[in-house]
Amino acid sequence: MYNKFTISDYIGYVIAFIFFVLLFFIFKLQIIESEKYKNIAEKNIVRIQTIYPIRGEIYDQKYRPIVLNKPSYNLYITPGKIVDKEKVSKFVSSYFNKEIDEINKIIYENRYRSYHDVLLIQNIPFEKMVKTSEQFNYYPSLLYKIEKVREYYSANHFTGYTGRITEEEYKKNRGTGYSINANIGKTGLEKYYENILRGKNGQRVLQVDANGNNLEFFKHNLQTAPKNGDDLILTIDNDLQEYISSIFPKNKKGSIVVMDIKTGGILAYVSKPDFDPNLFAGGISAKEWNKLNTDLNKPMLDRGIHGTYPPGSVYKPIMASLGLEIKEIDSKTKLAKCDGGMWFGNRYFKCWLKKGHGRLAIEDAIKYSCDVFFYDLSTRFSLEQLNRFTKQNYISIRTGIDLPGECRGFFPSRKWYLDNYGKYVGILGHKVNLAIGQGEILVTPLQLCAYYSAIGNNGIWNRPHFLDMRIESEHTFKNYVEQKHLPLSEETLKLIQHSLYIAVNEKYGTGTAASIGNIKVYGKTGSAENHMGKATHSWFSGYAKCDKFEIGFNVFVENGGHGGSVSAPIAKKFINYYYGIME
Repeated sequence: MYNKFTISDYIGYVIAFIFFVLLFFIFKLQIIESEKYKNIAEKNIVRIQTIYPIRGEIYDQKYRPIVLNKPSYNLYITPGKIVDKEKVSKFVSSYFNKEIDEINKIIYENRYRSYHDVLLIQNIPFEKMVKTSEQFNYYPSLLYKIEKVREYYSANHFTGYTGRITEEEYKKNRGTGYSINANIGKTGLEKYYENILRGKNGQRVLQVDANGNNLEFFKHNLQTAPKNGDDLILTIDNDLQEYISSIFPKNKKGSIVVMDIKTGGILAYVSKPDFDPNLFAGGISAKEWNKLNTDLNKPMLDRGIHGTYPPGSVYKPIMASLGLEIKEIDSKTKLAKCDGGMWFGNRYFKCWLKKGHGRLAIEDAIKYSCDVFFYDLSTRFSLEQLNRFTKQNYISIRTGIDLPGECRGFFPSRKWYLDNYGKYVGILGHKVNLAIGQGEILVTPLQLCAYYSAIGNNGIWNRPHFLDMRIESEHTFKNYVEQKHLPLSEETLKLIQHSLYIAVNEKYGTGTAASIGNIKVYGKTGSAENHMGKATHSWFSGYAKCDKFEIGFNVFVENGGHGGSVSAPIAKKFINYYYGIME
């Protein structure tokens, strides 16, 4: 006899089976995988909030402000709290002159950052902030934060500017603590010293509910303070910088660089036309950005390091130095007679003075800037010698200044001519043209300033730099300055120095417009032709010494005319001014 299973028995077994299955999974969840789900739960209720540091500020050599931080009312949106995207976009657009499509793009790109506050508008006036915040009860996704924004005290290129981080920059840098709302150095010192200026993030641990609201359970020891960015003390003199900017010829393009010949510290750095970096402080509009980029005068081009030009006659001291160093000439050697030009093959190369200079030795050749002397001198050595010697004097190579994107310039080699003009190219004619700083040679204004400063510093070349020291909390760190030597003997140096002195201080010298009675001014003028066919580029390079300072300088006016009549008088003005303000 056997027992029969009833339906109730089957139901009981099923219930028992389900019970044991549930019991197994409860055991698995609470015992076997407890640590796993504990971590998941904690991640759901615990949120790490980043505390951003204050960006370091920038001052001149006398601790006067160049770039400071100022309070800014910034508008943010929290994507996870948006009720009506079209409505909120229309509201923001109507009050803040921002295109609806641009706002929608920001929202779309941050759609997965539900409870992250995403920056929309920076640097909002207080009155507008008050007026719009009254309506935020209709727009729960919008909020204001009081933060810091950069304030630039003058229009210039060397400070650069900061701007909202792009998606590409964010992907590249997010592992180093940047948020999608971060500002980052875009150009100039702001970019070059980004890692020093930005500081280091701190953090705060928050416990939140299902809606992301802070429950404020964690009160103690769950916050790490940020480390603010270092302040930078520059070698710039604000007074000299402002004065030189004010005397630059109106509606002209060009660059003026002034540096301390003993240290390489940049005292003034002007590139014209310039632009106001404050345009970028609150986020530049598309209209303003397009205006800057389509301006034919290129106001955003830093002509000190990004502009490359033929140097004209300011290159002649390098030619002279090479001739002296390889013993092809000495202080008394007189080369071909200048009758207003010189024939090479079937081409006549003119001197700038039609009636000619006669036969000259090296000092007078530099003083009067006789082209024929340097034409003849160029035949005494090879193009490769000239190429190598030019670069040994740090011309047509990067100086290594603490600015991003410095151009190197250019000096052609024999191979370059063969590659570009064919195997039958006449090297001699090109070399003759290079001898007076014309043709394919290209330099930056900064390179010439550093070279002439080194001549004034008895051959010691200092790497040009802006940073004098940085201040980290209460600690000060002095900037290290690299020094090198020009490939010149003491005898050559003295001869070049004297030539530059008489070019400015003796009758009929090309640079006499820069002569100053109580200050020793040394210099060389240049008027370089350019392929655009406009007026010549105007150069005046040199250095000045007195009991108060020793400075090197380069004045360059693009299509400005003659160096002696345009650039030299500008140098005289700022040298006199600097003498007057030095204590």
